[in-house]
Amino acid sequence: MKVLQDALGFTPVMEAVAVIALVAAAGLCMGRIRLAGVSLGITFVFFAGIAAGHAGVVVDGGALAFAQSFGLVLFVYTLGLQVGPGFFSSLRKGGVKLNLAAVAVIMLGLAMTPVLHLLTGVSIPNLMGLMSGAVTNTPMLGAAQQALLQLRPGDGQEMAQMALACAVAYPLGVVGVIWTVAIMRKVSLKKAPPTSEQPPARPSVTEYEVVNPAVFDKSIRDVMTLADRHFVISRLWRDGKVVIPASDTLLRKDDHLLVISETADVDSVKLLFGEMEARDWNREDIDWNAIDSHLISRRIVVTRSRINGARLGSLRLRNLYGINITRVNRAGIDLVASPNLRLQMGDKLTIVGEAPSVNNAGRILGDEVKRLASPNLFAIFIGVFLGVLLGGLPLYLPGMSAPVRLGIAGGPIVVGILMGAFGPRFHVATYTTQSANLMLRQLGIVIYLACLGIASGAHFFETVFRPEGALWVALGLAMTMLPALAVGLAAPVLLKTGYAVNAGMLCGSMANPMALTYANTTVEGDEPSAAYATVYPLSMFLRVITAQVMIMLLA
Repeated sequence: MKVLQDALGFTPVMEAVAVIALVAAAGLCMGRIRLAGVSLGITFVFFAGIAAGHAGVVVDGGALAFAQSFGLVLFVYTLGLQVGPGFFSSLRKGGVKLNLAAVAVIMLGLAMTPVLHLLTGVSIPNLMGLMSGAVTNTPMLGAAQQALLQLRPGDGQEMAQMALACAVAYPLGVVGVIWTVAIMRKVSLKKAPPTSEQPPARPSVTEYEVVNPAVFDKSIRDVMTLADRHFVISRLWRDGKVVIPASDTLLRKDDHLLVISETADVDSVKLLFGEMEARDWNREDIDWNAIDSHLISRRIVVTRSRINGARLGSLRLRNLYGINITRVNRAGIDLVASPNLRLQMGDKLTIVGEAPSVNNAGRILGDEVKRLASPNLFAIFIGVFLGVLLGGLPLYLPGMSAPVRLGIAGGPIVVGILMGAFGPRFHVATYTTQSANLMLRQLGIVIYLACLGIASGAHFFETVFRPEGALWVALGLAMTMLPALAVGLAAPVLLKTGYAVNAGMLCGSMANPMALTYANTTVEGDEPSAAYATVYPLSMFLRVITAQVMIMLLA
């Protein structure tokens, strides 16, 4: 915009900052618009950038490229930090089937790419742009563009075409998943509901009677070493009295135990102790709540840095203070408070015990919420550095003439996941409040989308309003709905999962929160949201990585 340079004396960098900020502001205002109850949210920033580019707005290419790359890096790294703590746990037990289904959606979509290339003649880069819009995943587009840049440096025209293809397919990508969920709902209503497998295991509270001689006169600590499952003995009933047991409490024949475990482990714990009693909390012979008049329950937050990465059992809180830690909440997910669980900054521990004891445990753990208000910026910047470093390392794969690089989209998300999952083991405080993490993610993706739109907007409308544009719309809708419908309709039969879980799984595999909002309105409870959270981390990771592999192999 030469007028800014001439009239206001702006330098090219100042001009770029002003234009990006104005485009972002306009797009965010447009994001409040809802059509048929659906809003594209911050994606309107992309379209505001396209409108600016179409209107002839041109800014310094170097400044635009830097802002676009930095925004993408910031987004994918902080996204990795967010999903890291639950990434590997989502791959275990109850989440395996859901993640396999999500992977099937991703792989079916990728398999369509070479087929559509042969049938229609649309180039692989353009098809990957269409795929990114069809699954509403702009980080996938950034990863594909970076891979293309490695193969053909300086080919800005083809990268701009990928962005145009993404923009063309994006709106129907949102609507297509909603249509798919609606079709699945109609089909499910016509059938008897299948046995629904819940998304991964929330802690279950179950009562057991100790009748297995193998555990008689053994301490709880010794019994825990015999088991290959994680569980917590919350309360013990003996001789008409309910107590909170310590780790050195000896178990006796006919003791009754209240045990917190993952749902999938209930049968294994039953084999350890013996007979499982019916869950009847109002029985006269055992009043599990009798002890409650002397106890309080508090949620304590881990804020002390020296606790970061420590194993829960190593703190010996139960023996020292006579308290019971019933569960640990991390990033919104309830975990079983097993002795081997490594605590992280920001973990919320539910502690039951007498008030002085609970307060003493709180002092050990920190429980100073104000300390969490200031994020550890060292972890942000060192993580971004390591992510970019990893992204630039060449990976030599069999059968490929050129090395594969994770790039500025793949490298930071891998490092972010690893930092979020394992940073505490090395006493690196990676915790940020949910609002701080969301702020950084939103800032990064908004800058990226604004720059992407400005760079690709000059030829958008002339592309859309020609026969090639109509073909792109049709291909994008097919890439959205065909894989989702195939897996969504097959999952109830093959995986025995119900409609609510399948709907959340599909929305997560497509990274489509707008469709999740619709799915939540069609059911009671939070099954769709839980399934979405289960598959989202792996799906986002695979989308970013496979986009680059497809470009390297086929472009």
